[in-house]
Amino acid sequence: LAMGVLTTGNLRNIAVQTSYLVIFAMAQCVVILTRGFDLSLGFNVSLVSVAAAMAMVATGSASAGIAAGLGVGLFVGIANGILIGGIALNPLVTTLGTSYILLALASTISGGFPVPNLPDSFTGPLALARPLGLPAPIWVAGALFLILFAVLHATRFGRSLYIIGANPRAATAAGIPTFAVLTAAYTLAALLAAVGALLLTARTGSGEPNLGGNLTLESIAAAVVGGVKLSGGEGGVGAALMGALLVTILSNGMNLVQVDGYLQNIILGLIIIASLIVSRDTGRK
Repeated sequence: LAMGVLTTGNLRNIAVQTSYLVIFAMAQCVVILTRGFDLSLGFNVSLVSVAAAMAMVATGSASAGIAAGLGVGLFVGIANGILIGGIALNPLVTTLGTSYILLALASTISGGFPVPNLPDSFTGPLALARPLGLPAPIWVAGALFLILFAVLHATRFGRSLYIIGANPRAATAAGIPTFAVLTAAYTLAALLAAVGALLLTARTGSGEPNLGGNLTLESIAAAVVGGVKLSGGEGGVGAALMGALLVTILSNGMNLVQVDGYLQNIILGLIIIASLIVSRDTGRK
């Protein structure tokens, strides 16, 4: 197993897979910092993939597809943010409800089938290009990592996320506009998920109504395992990166030894629970 993992080809595969997952883990990180969740992330990815592919097939333009995909992500994020930040609905229940709507939309507009024949102007730059020898997804993930790191640590918005997560009452007393910050947080998370969805769509070469698959579970597992506390106010993009790398290596190893996909989900779920227990005990100490 060790020799299989450490081959050059497999290490390259791990790096690329991590670049996708870290984008989704960073999306979860943004909302988990505020004591929230985004259970709709995986189905948001599916809807973005289908909508972008259909726009590209209809127009022949990669720009139109990217705009459509980001537009879907923007709409989903704003909707989640208004429901959670404005109406003060429970994030878990709200994004669970949203996920069913997104799944239905992705399946309906695509007829439940993949949308093929995407233009080379889309798949080439986002999937096949290798600037300076590195695949494009790694460059995109790296750029997003640096941008989000700066946002979280050098802006008022980033500091507000930590304060809201650590002590919501103190945030309100300090005059932080909770509604606006939470809406922006869920919008940012959905846009990050949309970018990841576009990269995955370019890789598969078609719009996939089931592209989101296990991404919700994997992204939460990556964020939590990396050290983003579900109690809010603690963690960051570094934790998301470490968690994404660990989950990718674990999944890669399980694939090499041909562990059943359902069993892999069970293992990921157990890892999340174990991380919560460790986090709780550490907090008590």
